[in-house]
This record gives sequence, C-alpha cells and structure tokens, in this order.
Amino acid sequence: MSRKPYIRTVSKTGWYLKQPRYMRYMSREVTCIFIGAFALLMVCAVDRLAQGQAAFDGFMAALKGPWSFLGMALILAFAVHNATNWFNVTPKAMPVQIGEDFLDGKYIVGAHYAVWAIASLVVLFFAGVL
Repeated sequence: MSRKPYIRTVSKTGWYLKQPRYMRYMSREVTCIFIGAFALLMVCAVDRLAQGQAAFDGFMAALKGPWSFLGMALILAFAVHNATNWFNVTPKAMPVQIGEDFLDGKYIVGAHYAVWAIASLVVLFFAGVL
C-alpha cells in the first residue's frame, strides 16, 4: 500500500464549469447576492422613511435614474430565475405522500406557479396597476 494517497486536483475557481448541473447550482447561488442587495436597499428605504418625508423623497428621487432602473430590472430577472429554479426543485425537496404513493412532481410545481401568479395579481391589484 502506498503511503501517499491520490489527491485529485480540483480548480478552486472553475470547478462548476465542467458540468451543467454544477452551473445550474451556481446560478441559483449567485442570484442570492442580488436578492440580498435588494433587501439591503429596502432596509435603506425604511431608514430614510424613518428620517422623515424629505429624506425619503430624496431616496426615491435617486431611484428614478436610468442606472437604478437597470439595476432593478437585473434584480427582478435574477429573482425570477431564482424562484423558477427553486419551484422546479421543490418535488425533490418536499415530496408529498398520499397513502402509499407520492404525488407527481408536476402538480407540486404547478401549485407553486399558480400561487405565485395569484400573489402577483393581488399585489398588482392593490398597487393600482390592475
């Protein structure tokens, strides 16, 4: 027996580029950075609101620029990507057992998309868009 075990070399930066499932995993993980940035932006908005009307109006004026719009569109795209990926993985993470059989995954995924659509319509209704 050899005293030196075989150690496979793994790239520290590009390991996920070798297989598509690793790339999907990393794409889900990277989206969390943008969602976290949006959460911090909302915390700043609440802070400005607590400081008074003038501070909040200045904050809202800063969000009306083209770069802010581009950033929000990018955050929305990443949020949709994250949500759809997790909805599609849900049947593996949360199998629903009915008696001896398991519910087919397409019903679980479909239920998630349906609730998402209904919640989006409710938000748009109360926002005055619909």
